[in-house]
Amino acid sequence: MQPPDCFREDVFCAALVTDTLGIKDHGANQEAWAGLLAAKSTGLADHVAYIESVDTRDYDKNIRYFADKGYDVIVTTGAGVHDETLRGADLKPDSVFIGINQTHGEARPNLVSITYPEDRMGFLAGVLAARLTKTGVVAGVCETSGIDAMWRYCEGFRAGVRHADENTRVLIAHRDDGHREKLFVDEAWGYENADRLIFRGADVVFAAGGVTAQGALRAASEAGVHAIGTERDQRAVLAESGSGVVTSVFGRTSFEVWETMRLLREGELPGVGRGQFVYVPLHPTFPEGLTLELDALLLGLWLGDVRTNVPNSKP
Repeated sequence: MQPPDCFREDVFCAALVTDTLGIKDHGANQEAWAGLLAAKSTGLADHVAYIESVDTRDYDKNIRYFADKGYDVIVTTGAGVHDETLRGADLKPDSVFIGINQTHGEARPNLVSITYPEDRMGFLAGVLAARLTKTGVVAGVCETSGIDAMWRYCEGFRAGVRHADENTRVLIAHRDDGHREKLFVDEAWGYENADRLIFRGADVVFAAGGVTAQGALRAASEAGVHAIGTERDQRAVLAESGSGVVTSVFGRTSFEVWETMRLLREGELPGVGRGQFVYVPLHPTFPEGLTLELDALLLGLWLGDVRTNVPNSKP
């Protein structure tokens, strides 16, 4: 079946260009696609489509494909597509671009940037870690602190632990001495450092930073200690090798995409948005009171009743 003519004024088309994790990543790609499907089912879009990027070199041509076809909205996911999204917005001013997890320093009249409050997400994980620990020692393993988002994740985690229990010891490891080409893909570093912190007594491990973080989650699972993931449903992604993952905290991208589409159809261009986040429900074996506490905390963080006091960037 041929797609409609997206250049027609009475046809509104929206598309997603995934990063290399694909449409079934249990994270931003899958969530963004769900948001576009919801937009279509509620009449906000007449036609939706996606292209999975197999290689990072695909980003430019995949974005250009939809822009050349007249798509009104093009969604891209992940910091790795940051530059290509900016180029697309400059070259195709008639299309609106939505960049998920992308911080754009320069505004564009046709660009919407949706990010998530990493400090609050880490804070929620920290409170949970403090409730789960038996040894009184918990650990955070994050990509380089030179990336503000990664620094905020682990500092938010530290703040959340202290908020819940000042006596719980927090051990933090950042990948600050590694090669730049290994950013977000240094699984060995994540595994080794989580293992090191577990040896020092940590029985809960929080991890953020792509494949680097997944290495830490695998180490925790193999050691038989609790793990808390970010960015996507890590238990679903890692399967048996992530058996220790009790939950993951990640952006509510499906809602944010749908809401941005609604605003666009009403003639508004949000520009920059701080998205909501959720956590994967805990297994029924955990006390119901723990879930109730996390739900109340989630609401308090969103409303601003609970503050992390973590700066936007490393001092």
